[in-house]
Amino acid sequence: MELENPLVQWVRARVRAETLRHVRPGQTLLELNAGTGLDSAFFAELGVLVTATDNAPGMLEQLHQKQRPTLPLEVRALSYLELDALAPQQFDHAFSNFGGLNCTDRLPDVLAGLSRRLKPGGTATLVIMPRIAPWDLVEVLRGRFGLAGRRLGKGPAMATVEGVQFPCWYYPASTLRMPGCEVIGGMALSLLVPPPHHAAFAGRYPRATRALERAEDRVCRLPGVRGWGDHYVITFRARDR
Repeated sequence: MELENPLVQWVRARVRAETLRHVRPGQTLLELNAGTGLDSAFFAELGVLVTATDNAPGMLEQLHQKQRPTLPLEVRALSYLELDALAPQQFDHAFSNFGGLNCTDRLPDVLAGLSRRLKPGGTATLVIMPRIAPWDLVEVLRGRFGLAGRRLGKGPAMATVEGVQFPCWYYPASTLRMPGCEVIGGMALSLLVPPPHHAAFAGRYPRATRALERAEDRVCRLPGVRGWGDHYVITFRARDR
């Protein structure tokens, strides 16, 4: 289970902290690919007015289970390619975690649609998987060359989550554009710290993992590496229109 993996929790805590630099209680937040709703419920419990979207029946079921009368959490069955269905509603913030947007080869279309749903001055904090992930080198040492080089091919790579395979595209931070918006922040995730699928390393070497966490804190925002890692965070802000 996710809650048993400390590396997942470490990543999620960093992403939430980065998002909360811009989000305030009483403001509106649109989450894309909300999944099981852990992040949506977290922000809603802080008083943020959350609209959680997904189009997978299993995920929607879990999202609905987290709703309750006192929680400002709305659930919408909606693909991230259908955001214009929310018009004319606009949001103070948008959010997508754990590379959910890597599941499409139409990311420019998603970002264009998302920009139309942001209020002037609104922000979008997105977690994307890049092509350069230093921990993939570990797979080279294990002789698993196909896995180590999966991000470097021109086409999609197949990823597996809970036994389900799906195509995944990898996007360098330097290629991301959101019309009418500017980049105001970036941060590498699991650059030095083992990514979540290396939980065995963290369990076996807890002191080394903590040292890597401290080291990553020092370098994760440097211009040369902030778009690397197992994932990276990028934050856009909509210009006044």
